[in-house]
Amino acid sequence: MPCHTADSPSFTQAQHPVAKTRPYGLEAWQCCTASLYRAVRQGLCAICCLLALQTSPLYASSSLPTAVRLALDRAQVTPDAVSIWVQPVDAPAPSLIHNAGTPMNPASVMKLVTAFAAFEQLGPAHIWSTRFASTAAITNGTLTGDLYLIGSGDPVLDQDRVSRMLRRLRGLGIERIAGDIVLDASVLSLPPHNPDAFDGRGLRPYNSGPYGLLMHYNTQQLALFPAHSANEAVTVIAEPALAGVVIDNRIVTSGAPCELWYSDLEARLEPGRRLVLSGSLPGSCGPRTWSAAPLPPAEYGTALVATLWSEAGGRIGGTVREGTAPAGQSTLISHESPPLADIVRDMNKWSSNVIARQLLATLGTYSGTPTSDAVAKGAEQAQRILAGAGVATEGLVIENGSGLSRIERIRAADLGQMLIATWYRPWMPEFISALPVAGLDGTARRRLGTSPARGQAHIKTGTINGVRAIAGYVLDRHGRRHAVVMMVNHTNAANTADAQDALLEWVWAGKP
Repeated sequence: MPCHTADSPSFTQAQHPVAKTRPYGLEAWQCCTASLYRAVRQGLCAICCLLALQTSPLYASSSLPTAVRLALDRAQVTPDAVSIWVQPVDAPAPSLIHNAGTPMNPASVMKLVTAFAAFEQLGPAHIWSTRFASTAAITNGTLTGDLYLIGSGDPVLDQDRVSRMLRRLRGLGIERIAGDIVLDASVLSLPPHNPDAFDGRGLRPYNSGPYGLLMHYNTQQLALFPAHSANEAVTVIAEPALAGVVIDNRIVTSGAPCELWYSDLEARLEPGRRLVLSGSLPGSCGPRTWSAAPLPPAEYGTALVATLWSEAGGRIGGTVREGTAPAGQSTLISHESPPLADIVRDMNKWSSNVIARQLLATLGTYSGTPTSDAVAKGAEQAQRILAGAGVATEGLVIENGSGLSRIERIRAADLGQMLIATWYRPWMPEFISALPVAGLDGTARRRLGTSPARGQAHIKTGTINGVRAIAGYVLDRHGRRHAVVMMVNHTNAANTADAQDALLEWVWAGKP
């Protein structure tokens, strides 16, 4: 009886990525032991088993490439703080493993897990539909009751799309709403979110939580225009304007060099919805765009809709408020989101935490069981999806799916398994094209510099204090593609970009 390896014809293509990414070194050894015994009796299978044993992870290199090790030494990072996993997508086993079985904090690389689960559950063509509805009639230009804006959990419902829907309402002949505009976010059942919990900077947009009717990423862009002379006021233009929010601008122009230009800028919200902006902006930087999340999502939505309805020339008898749409309402206007593939691209190219949080909460609503915490349920669903794809989940901890977490964990081997499994999925092209290209775009645009590997790596980056990580795919100089994972958890992790780039160059050179 022959002994089959993961690349044997006995495996179907669907089984192949699952089987070949299992830690089957022990299985190969057991198979060989039994088969060699049979070979003595039957003269079969010895060559097959020796090949299986040689291609098992027992024979993958665990030695760090010299350039990687030297770069880690310069960064004063010890090897035990580093986890690496490399495997050609067409190979049955890793070519390089280092500390790959230790759960580590992946920072924003966790978004790859969220993307995998979303593609697997929803499909790349999935869309969200947001709609305006009412139970009232339109009489002489007046909607004689309340107007309901019903959210779908759309992660990218921006200002332009909301404004377009409101202008279409005006085009239907609605000039005045006799009642209220009611914003219904009930599609996502969520616990309270504390935006200060991660780092105490609750007005930073990356700390915004998910919401059933999230608008414009819960973000207000602040266009900054420095003056020609130091100590003069910086001009600030808020986009979009939010009804009831007063901008108190105290930012001045400085003569400092343009380095980390936003390091001196601060925002705080005072009573009366007064957004106080302080600090300085180097004049040598020229115009810049800064961002803030001045209000919780529910309040942000009411303020934005009030502004946009007024700008559209509409009037209202009541107020804009939160609420739930009643049964029996009729849809007046609806608007669909871009497909999930485009949304994942936005999330991963620029590492949007709020999109990742929205997607994880959406997975929670598709879990098939009622929940009062769509985020926790989404994390459970993501675990089930990975396990169902043959990806080991021991040590996997998902808090919010964005990587903006001190407790999220994943093993490099499991992340690598997931990347190999992705290679065999029908939505693989959408997944890979959503990753930043090293040296060219997104969060990896400054990586690899003048290296010949520039432009050959699709990688997701991740960075928080004490963590630096990359994961994705590298096309080597021979035209072979490799899945690559490297995570560093160390107080000096911020200094390890060179070590990660050295790994990408090593893979590009075809060393595996």
